[in-house]
Parts: sequence; structure tokens; C-alpha cells
Amino acid sequence: MNQKIPQVKTPHIIVLAAITGLIIITGNKIQAQSADDLDQIVFPTITAQPVDQAVPAGSNAVLTVQAVNADSYQWQSNGVALEGQTNSTLTIEKVGVSAAASYSCNVSQSGGDVVPTRAASLSVAAASSPGGGQIIVYGSPKASGGTQGTCPGKYAGYISFTKTAAQGWGWAIASGTTIFKASDGGGRTDTKIAYSGINCDSGCNQTSVTIPNPPYSPVYRFTIFFPNNVPTTNYPIVLTGFNP
Repeated sequence: MNQKIPQVKTPHIIVLAAITGLIIITGNKIQAQSADDLDQIVFPTITAQPVDQAVPAGSNAVLTVQAVNADSYQWQSNGVALEGQTNSTLTIEKVGVSAAASYSCNVSQSGGDVVPTRAASLSVAAASSPGGGQIIVYGSPKASGGTQGTCPGKYAGYISFTKTAAQGWGWAIASGTTIFKASDGGGRTDTKIAYSGINCDSGCNQTSVTIPNPPYSPVYRFTIFFPNNVPTTNYPIVLTGFNP
């Protein structure tokens, strides 16, 4: 008596993983998916981020991003897309005070998922007096709260005034000057101002801050902290005793 061997039905879809690719069994058909197909499912990798910088009014500002597995770029200013700015380099010609902002770039591959860069701050020196006079620098406030010691203490937003390493990292002490000071240029009396030297010295005070003489560092960066009511427009700091 011949015994009939029952047939085992193949599940509708079975996926077998292989080192070089995928084997997909659909019904009675076998389809091979190569590693080349899988390689297309790769997110962009950002290898160089845009950096913070400060430029004089009327000059050009250039921000760049470098990425692999990317062929699409969209620059943004304070989170708003800039029309036509779809290259890996963003050039802002003859900057004015209104150009002070946070700039970032959305990077993608063939319209796929977006990978954003960091937001780089651009500060603009609207007026300056060489040789230790006053420099007025505008920056874009960031609404981001926190608490840091007794100064600045609790804050709701801030502006960082920095330069790239290629620009000298920060503002240099002007030769022959005796006062090195940073002051709130917007007229508020509730802000806190902090300084940071390249040699790791720092300080903080309300409304204005004075760096000891002789200074410990050759160059300095500054931050204005807002305890509340963060401005929605660009805000100035006044630097005295520094070179542009």
C-alpha cells in the first residue's frame, strides 16, 4: 500500500539572510536581492559641519557642509528654508545686521530621509573703531533655557558671539588699551554677560563685564544671557578694547 506523502505548503514570504544579500521566497518563486541593492539604503553621513563665525558688515559670509552619500542640500536660516540655496556651500553676499542668524543645512540622498547639520551662528559687526575703540556686534538670540551657577543663573535664552579658529577664535585685545569690556548694547539691564578666554579664563556679571588687566588670554568670546523675554530680533553687544 502506497502511502501518500502530504505536501508542505511554502509560507507566503520567507526571508533568508545571507552574507552577500537577501533571498526572498514568495510562493513558488525565489528572488535574490543583491548587496548592491541594499547599499542604496544608506543615510548621508556629515563629515564636516558648518561653523560659527563673525564677519564685518558689507563683507561676504561663507558656510559649508561636507557629507558622503548625499546629493541634495537645503540651507535654512533660523529654521526657515532659503529659496534657491541647494548647494553644499552657502554664500551670503554683503551681509547686513539682518543676516545675523543661525544657519543649518538639511542633507539627503535622492529625496530620501533628511539628516540636519548643527546650527551655526553668524554674528555681524555693524560698526567698529580700530585700535581699541568700540565694536558693535549683532547676534541672533536662541530661545533655550537652563541654569548655570549664580551667574548667569537661570536663563531663558542666549546669544553666543564667537569666531572660527581661522578667524582667530575670538576678539583680540587691542594693543595700547587699558580697558577690556563687553556691554549689553540693547539697553536692557537684566541681562548677564559672560566671557571666555582661549586660555580657559572666564567671568560673568550683570549688564557688562570687564576683563582683568593684564588679560590672561590674547582672544575672547562672549555670551549674553536673557533671564526672560528673549528678543525675537537680532541683538547687539558692545566690545571695548578689542580689535575687529
